[in-house]
This record gives sequence, C-alpha cells and structure tokens, in this order.
Amino acid sequence: MQHVHICAVDEKLSACFDTGLDPRSFARTKMSQNLIEPGYIVFPDGSNELWKSSGVNEINGFMRVWGPPFYGERLDLILGKAFSPGREQAQARQEAVQAIAFWIRAKLLLGETHSALSPGAAFVCCEDGKAENPKGSVFFTPENLSQRCLFVEGAEPNYYYCPDLKGMEAAAFCAGAMLYRILVESHPYPTALSVFQDMREGVFFPPHLAAPGLDEKICGLIQSALLLPVAKKRTNATGTDILDALLKMLMDKDGNITPVPSLFRKLTIEETVDLEKEKSRYLRSNYFFVKLNRFYIRNKLAVLTATAVFVFTLFVIGSIAQSRSSRPTTAGLNSDAVVSVYYDSFSALDHIYMEACLMGADKSDVEAIINLFVVDKMRQTYNFGGESSYIPAEIWQQEGRELPSPDVFGITDLRIEQIGGSEEADQVHYRADYLLWFPNEPDVYTRSDILTLKRDRRNNWRITEIMRTEY
Repeated sequence: MQHVHICAVDEKLSACFDTGLDPRSFARTKMSQNLIEPGYIVFPDGSNELWKSSGVNEINGFMRVWGPPFYGERLDLILGKAFSPGREQAQARQEAVQAIAFWIRAKLLLGETHSALSPGAAFVCCEDGKAENPKGSVFFTPENLSQRCLFVEGAEPNYYYCPDLKGMEAAAFCAGAMLYRILVESHPYPTALSVFQDMREGVFFPPHLAAPGLDEKICGLIQSALLLPVAKKRTNATGTDILDALLKMLMDKDGNITPVPSLFRKLTIEETVDLEKEKSRYLRSNYFFVKLNRFYIRNKLAVLTATAVFVFTLFVIGSIAQSRSSRPTTAGLNSDAVVSVYYDSFSALDHIYMEACLMGADKSDVEAIINLFVVDKMRQTYNFGGESSYIPAEIWQQEGRELPSPDVFGITDLRIEQIGGSEEADQVHYRADYLLWFPNEPDVYTRSDILTLKRDRRNNWRITEIMRTEY
C-alpha cells in the first residue's frame, strides 16, 4: 500500500500522505508541525512554485495530510517498473532514464534550495496533456512528511540516499545510484544490512565492469557520484558538476532523451577478455581488503592490543638476541686460555665471562660472584658512582700488602696443569690449585679443582665439569 500517492479527497484529486498514526498519536508526535513544511513543483521552463498542504482528515482511523494535486508518478515506482515482469524492458528502461533526467534537471533548476532526496518522495510527469504541470515537471514533496509516510509504507529509499552528504552532493549521489540501478540493472549496494557502511567506504562494483560496453564517460560520472561520501577516493568534481554532466549525457538542448541503447557499444573479443580479467582481479582483491578493513573496524581494540603485544615480543626477542650476540665467548681461545680466563674473571667479578666459559659444569662459582657483584654495585650507588669496593687479591699481594684484608677478594697462587687428554682428542683435563680470599673473612680457602674441557657445537673450548676439593 502506497502512503505517498495521488488520490481523491472530497471528489478532487489531491496529493495525499498517509501517516499511519491515529489521531492521538498524530497529536502526541506533533506531526501537525509538518503541515507548514513546503514542497516544490519545478517546471521545465525553470520556474517553480511552493506546494503547501491544504488540510488533514481521518481515513480508516488514521490521519492523512493532503494538498494540491500533481499529475505524475512516483519516481521510485517508475524505476521499479523497469524490472517488472511482463513489461517491455527496453521501453521501461527508457522511461526510467527519462524520469531520472527530468529529476536531475529539476534539482539543477532548484539549485541549493533544500528538497527531498528520496525517489519515493518525488513525482515526475512523463506525459503530455496536463496544463497544470506539463511533461518534465517534478514535484518534490515535503521531506519530513514524506519520509514518515515512506517509513510506514516500508519503501526502500536507503539505496539512493547517503546521510553523510548534503545539498547538491547528496543529489548527485542519488542520481548516480538511480542511473546505476537502471543501466547496470542492479543496486550498487544490494546488501541492506551494510548499505550505509558500503556507501561510506565506496564499496560497489564499478559500473564499467558491472555493465560491459556502457559509455566510459557516464561510467566515470556514476563512479564519481557514488564516491562522493569517500574522502580518500572522491574526485575533484562537485555535485553540481556531476549533475550537469549527467544531464548533458541524458538530454539534449531540445529536451530529447538519449536512447538507452546508444549509451552502450559492442565490445571486441579482446576488450571482453580484458574486462573479464579485470573483473576477476577486482573481485579477488576488493573482497579481501573489504573483509580485512571491516574486521579491523569491528575488532580495533583487540587488533591494536595484539599488535602492541607482538611488537613488544619482537622487541624483547631482539633485545635478547642482541644481548646474546654481544656476550663474550671463548672463540679463538685454546683450552689453556679458557681455564686461565675462567679464574681471572673470578677475581674480576666478571660473572658473564665466567658463564661463557662453562658448558654444563657446576655454576656455584658464578652464583657466588653474582652475589658479590650486586653488593658491590649497591655500594657504588650509595657512594654516588664511586669505584669498586673490592680489590683483586693478586694485585693487593703484588703491592706488598698483607692478606687477608677486609676489602680484598680473589685468587692468588694459581697453578694450572694439564693432567690428561688432548686438544686433538677434543677433550682435555686440567688441575687448578689456588688460594681464594673473601672480604671480611680471616681464613683463606685452599682449593684444588679438576676441570674437564670439551668443544661446543661452534668448536669453542668450554668447561664441562669441575670437581673440587677444598680445605
């Protein structure tokens, strides 16, 4: 049932708007305020007149607003007839293009004057013989009133109206969507659930791919119109520019409408093959990027969180890798040198180098050095960056000072002797005898270590076992 229509009121033809509201609801929703909202009737000669409602009456328990008649047909119904079964399709498409051309001309004649944009809110006169409104006249109904009635009717104006656009840009978008519907024979945004999102993102099948052979210029104009809501994709053409160019494509200076078949040309076999390839590429790439973009929009917080975690993980892994790559190794040292470096690092509190010398051997020495290293660093902090509080025992002794001493730590009297194996056999055994001095301890530790060294997978010598005797 049409809620925006022309019918008889008191035996006179009138433009009627069935609100679907009972008298109480009509009053409560203040629909009466829409009675002063004007419509516009635009004539082919460029003149226009205001349309104002004449009154309200009650029909079958519901309120109807009515006013002066207009002899024409709703634009959305004209578009719909182009695809109605049992109707001559070519003629129906031609009539639809004619109605769109009249609508575009009327919009240009009105200029920036605000008027309803939904095809269901416009009537177009496509026939001669009506003195009140000649052929080519267009009636733009009061916008708020008609939108209310179309909502009750359940019409689908959303396919042609983008809420993000205003003025002539909104009109150009509507014209582009209507022409796409007629010339391509499908809606540019066929999915009702995502229609507004598709509009805002410019997601539609390009007309030159959807209708092979359609004139390149009109394809470009339709594309420009549909991309107006998309800031990153829109062209420099304004809404007025697009409407004016479309009208010149559809209607000549004498008002004759361009035949629809003349807007198409026959493609060569090579052109057809190229278009099919382009179509296939577009469908694959566009589907992927649209899905990816919408997944990101829906899960933006989760994606950002996952990205941050991923970047942080890469940073940690990179830091660990860099730290490991900069650590000392025993590369280039023979087995004798590895043993010497191990005990020299002991006295220097260099636990990192000590650990580099070990491969599977007991690490109690490393743990002890780490504890002393931490205590030493804490003392340096309290002393505002002072020198180490520990003096290597061997240096202390070489300076002729007596041991033990409160600030001395390290090894003296170190003797290293190879007791077995060989480097050619990839396993060497050493004995290390030494004295170990701890700070603030009166007694010295006498140690004798038996060390086993083997090559690691990088062919570097490392200590694999330490057997210790202490007394």
